[in-house]
Amino acid sequence: MAGLYIHIPFCVRKCAYCDFLSFPQAEAQRELYLSALGEEIRLAGRLFPAQGYETVFVGGGTPSILEPGEVRTLFQTLRQSFSILPDAEITLECNPGTLSQEKLEEYRASGVNRLSLGLQSAEEKLLQEIGRIHSFPQFLDSFRMARQAGFGNVNVDIMYGLPGQDKAQFLSTIEQVAALGPEHISAYCLILEEGTPLHERVGRGETRLPHEDAIWDMEQEGRAALAALGYARYEISNYAKKGFACRHNMNYWENGPYLGLGLGAHSAMRLGGWRRWENTRELESYFQAIKAGRLPIQHQERIEEKEEMFECLMLGLRMLKGVDRAAFQARFGRDLCAVYPEAVEALCAIGWAEVQPDAFMLTEAGLDMENSALLYFLED
Repeated sequence: MAGLYIHIPFCVRKCAYCDFLSFPQAEAQRELYLSALGEEIRLAGRLFPAQGYETVFVGGGTPSILEPGEVRTLFQTLRQSFSILPDAEITLECNPGTLSQEKLEEYRASGVNRLSLGLQSAEEKLLQEIGRIHSFPQFLDSFRMARQAGFGNVNVDIMYGLPGQDKAQFLSTIEQVAALGPEHISAYCLILEEGTPLHERVGRGETRLPHEDAIWDMEQEGRAALAALGYARYEISNYAKKGFACRHNMNYWENGPYLGLGLGAHSAMRLGGWRRWENTRELESYFQAIKAGRLPIQHQERIEEKEEMFECLMLGLRMLKGVDRAAFQARFGRDLCAVYPEAVEALCAIGWAEVQPDAFMLTEAGLDMENSALLYFLED
């Protein structure tokens, strides 16, 4: 499997907790960026080996901030430059408050077949606290419009551990979202990132986050509620109805090849060895590189086999199905359990992992302690 990622850095307003590469748009700046992005797509299409891409993910920022016609042009350029398979999963991230029926119909006509809607919470006060631009009724309108436009694969992002949030509010959000019947729900714990407005408010004592015990309760009871409502957990923070796990993200967790295009985008591919690179995060540098006819790569490195094996393990253990032993053997010519015998034995002994004939996986207890579990492999 190979995936394409396209980064749209613009948003209406940056959320208080967000440290992603995004910023409010200016119309002229947006038009210049989309023109440069089109040139990067065409250049990359000529430079990289021909292969079929099974997933496309347009993220940001807020891709749904683009004006009518701009997504259509973007996908025309992508299809002219790359081989996107007929059954590819094609996702576009959207924020309530930026969608219209016209835009949604354009997405469908462009081949988008999966939407990811950023709700975060059904509680109005919590949405305001974290700086979201939308209300819960606007989210409901967006979801309804998506269904009317024919989208049968919709993800909804929700969060727990928000300032002032309690368990009842989180469980209520789960119930209200699940009642709509989305095919996929991502439930993320808030991470307080340095340099964000929320981090500064918490540091000054103006905002308080829930106690870690309360966050743990939200996670555990939220997980049980999602399971009871028909959403199977398949990765640490992701839940889906049968057949609707996100293929694009599964490729990341299986450490598969992907090409990232746009400001700050990351890529990983096998080009005379496993290589990883990232684009510049500076808009002016991005424009200059494209104008000079070169890819806007800021940093690149060749990953040695030992690090590549650890990355396969680290990413794969995020999934409930764990690391595929046959795939690991085919990639490296060695069985995972033979590469890390002491770590595997120790984790199984304390009940954090299991070895199956076809996979090595963390137990539920191990998933809750994934970072600690990974330390065993660094010592092996």
